[in-house]
Amino acid sequence: MDEKQFEQALKNNRIPTLVLDQKWHRLFAISGKPDNVKTLEVEEKEILVRQGQLNQEVKELKKIKNDLMKGIVDNMEGADAKKATAESEKKLADNKRLLDDTNAKIEADEDELMDIPRLLKDKNDELMLATMTYCYARLRTNASEAKEITEWITNVRIELKKNIIKKQNREINNKEIYSYLHDLFGKDVMQMFDVKYEEELPIQSTHHEESASVRQKEEKEANKDRSTNFNVKKDE
Repeated sequence: MDEKQFEQALKNNRIPTLVLDQKWHRLFAISGKPDNVKTLEVEEKEILVRQGQLNQEVKELKKIKNDLMKGIVDNMEGADAKKATAESEKKLADNKRLLDDTNAKIEADEDELMDIPRLLKDKNDELMLATMTYCYARLRTNASEAKEITEWITNVRIELKKNIIKKQNREINNKEIYSYLHDLFGKDVMQMFDVKYEEELPIQSTHHEESASVRQKEEKEANKDRSTNFNVKKDE
């Protein structure tokens, strides 16, 4: 769709008066309105205010017109009855002049009111285009940032998995080292070194538990051996 077709398609669509719609204001709730949107908003509000002023003015002028016409009729009835005075004639002339001025003002206001819908639509369309430009820029920015965050999350997950494996490997390696040391040097030597390095190696608490388990196992095996020897001697 070229630019002319796009503009024509927009003209054929009716949109709400944006400055009166709360959903439109909510579009800018997070980042606020850019300066060009603020300017157009003020201009559209001024058109609406002018429309309200003209409607109120026409209403008041029509009331004045009715009063003037009533006064003219009353004065004309007095003139027909040959009771007119210079004062009543002057009042009649003044009322006619005021009536002409009032009619001219009503006509001018109504002419301006007829042009208000076009002015309002043009300004509203202009505000819509500015709104769309801003919002689609925000959509692109948000989509780009969301993509970056997704990539970051993916990378972090990969690194997390790698580090979990590394952590597990280090722990397994520590257990193997401690086990081999225990086998090589025995529990008494290991207990002394455990005490010496317990502040430097907080993981020694785990090794202590494992050492206790090993000792319990050894003691159990020893008790089993003693029990077996005792039974053998008894049988002899």
